[in-house]
Amino acid sequence: MTGFPGFRVGDRVKYYRKTNGHRSQAVVAGLCGITERYLSLIENGQKTPSADVLSRLASELGVPIAALLSDTPGPEPVPTDRTASDVARALMGYGRPPVSTPVVPPADLRERVEQAWRTWQTSKERFTEAEVTFPALIEDVEHALRAYRRGTDPAVRRDVLRTAADLYGLLRSYCRRTGRLDLSLMAADRAIRAAEDADDPVRIAAAQWNLGHVLLSDERDGAVGEAKDVALAAVDRIKSEAVTLELTAVQGALELVAVVSDARQRNWWQARERLEKRAAPLGDEAGEGNVQRTVFGPTNVELHAMSVEMLAGEAAEALRLADHLDTTGLPSRERRFTFGLEVARCYDLRREDAAVYVHLLGLEGLAPEDLAHSPQARGLVAGLRKRVRPTYKQQVTELADRLGVI
Repeated sequence: MTGFPGFRVGDRVKYYRKTNGHRSQAVVAGLCGITERYLSLIENGQKTPSADVLSRLASELGVPIAALLSDTPGPEPVPTDRTASDVARALMGYGRPPVSTPVVPPADLRERVEQAWRTWQTSKERFTEAEVTFPALIEDVEHALRAYRRGTDPAVRRDVLRTAADLYGLLRSYCRRTGRLDLSLMAADRAIRAAEDADDPVRIAAAQWNLGHVLLSDERDGAVGEAKDVALAAVDRIKSEAVTLELTAVQGALELVAVVSDARQRNWWQARERLEKRAAPLGDEAGEGNVQRTVFGPTNVELHAMSVEMLAGEAAEALRLADHLDTTGLPSRERRFTFGLEVARCYDLRREDAAVYVHLLGLEGLAPEDLAHSPQARGLVAGLRKRVRPTYKQQVTELADRLGVI
């Protein structure tokens, strides 16, 4: 057990003891045949349990042994607030242009939102570019919404509402990635309202998918379960619509939200079954695509299969699945980044530090701003810096310095 620092194991034991029934140390220790004092020392990082004790703890806590050696499968960590103040102010309505300000033509707004999405999904500097682009774009789209709400042309009004729904979906992603979950939730809600006002089934479903992702990052008790409820309610609504390839793709993306929810709640087999029986067939039917920027298709289904195993602490199986994945064709740099990060996390579970470092360097080349904004990546770097071998401690320290990790 020397390859696994005791404080990490102790943190995991304490986490599962509290979340799986909130039992006292005395109760769990007694059931595992050890003293309360010994369990306290384990949880405080002062003792490293033997393989036998670790097996008994895992059995009593209802988790696989690997889960006690892995990162906590709770809600996604939310980064500290890095949302540009101008973006936040625009989204909250500060600096609203006067009513007399000319309205940007709907076609121009549509192109600007499409370009913003292309930048967000493909640029290495997407956060920096978003901070420059978003404030004026938010103001112009919301000004158009107010103007056309009173208009007499329903087709133009619907087009503006669709554009607004797409912009709010983008803002949901940006705000979530920059640590403003409150603004992310507000943007997701606005996307739903705009999509419903436009009476656009595909965008309504995509907006619910957006809301599901916000809830997956919410640290409130029960929020992860709410994400699944939202996703499956949206799936039921889709089933009442005429079948289209676009709706099939968004339905598959919603099923993946439910998969992640199951996995975060440690319902591993339920997550695997949903992937196999619900998401995978929809992926085969829809094919590779990027409907409403969901990047749904067979590759994304396989990525989620790997993620489930990673969250379950089954690093070897996750890496086996990763070896058969080719993400180079995915239209989203963020999704490719997430895949690489999860591979790095798998190697972290196995304490293969050189592999963790190599993958982190690869991620820095792929999406440096994403690496700097990701709390999971920063946590990997911080942990690596504490335990890395002297032969490449300097390289890891330089990476930590570039990311501002102390």
